[in-house]
Formats: sequence, C-alpha cells, structure tokens
Amino acid sequence: MKHSGSCLCGNIKFEITGEFEKFFFCHCKSCRKDTGSAHASNLFSSTAKLKWLKGEKEVQTYNHNNSGHIKSFCPKCSSALPNIQMNGKVLVVPAGCLDTDVETVPTGHIYLNEKANWDHNLEEYPHYENLPTE
Repeated sequence: MKHSGSCLCGNIKFEITGEFEKFFFCHCKSCRKDTGSAHASNLFSSTAKLKWLKGEKEVQTYNHNNSGHIKSFCPKCSSALPNIQMNGKVLVVPAGCLDTDVETVPTGHIYLNEKANWDHNLEEYPHYENLPTE
C-alpha cells in the first residue's frame, strides 16, 4: 500500500509505503488542544516507511514537555505531519494530512475519560454540504 500526503500550503510532501495497523480517534486533552477539535485522528504503523518528497528540512517537531505527546508540522501553514515515535518503532500519521484515501477503518476511540463535555451525539445535529448562509 502506498499513500501520499502534504501540508495545506503544499510546501511539504511525503509518501508512505506499507500498512497501518491501528487508526485511533484520541480524545485526550493534549490531542484536543493541538488539533483544536474534538479528537485527533491518527494512523499508526510499526512497519510502514516514511519518505519525504519535498520540504523535509522544514518540518518542525514539538514534544510537549518531553511527555511523548509529539506533533510534527509545517512551519508555514501549521498543518500536522507524520512523525516517528517510541525510539523509531512507530510511525504516527495524522489521517487528515493524507492526499490519498484511507482504507483502514478506525480501530476505536481512546482517552474517552478526557473527552470534551460538548462531544456527545454529534451525529444528531444538522449536517450541511457547505457552510450555511443563514
């Protein structure tokens, strides 16, 4: 399996070869804070290989208080990017940075004990194809 991805501004591009073993929606406070959303959507692999096609030297990586909560990102547009964690053992890929479809189905939600108090029954609210004008 081969995937391609990039940041929002297109300054950084990459390719991933291999399979993803896990796909988690993480609701921990750190993931919510760094995504600005209800959860992070991350793919995990212990065997896939990451190859930077453009902008590798510009990729920034932040390890929050050396806690292991690691985020790589583009310094121009701040888009989340893949990174290697656990001493090179795990590739973590924010699902939204992929330009190719993800065939892996989500494994599950994690850190639900830290879930946002407004993150309940979201499927029950109105759905719009675009930003509503009213």
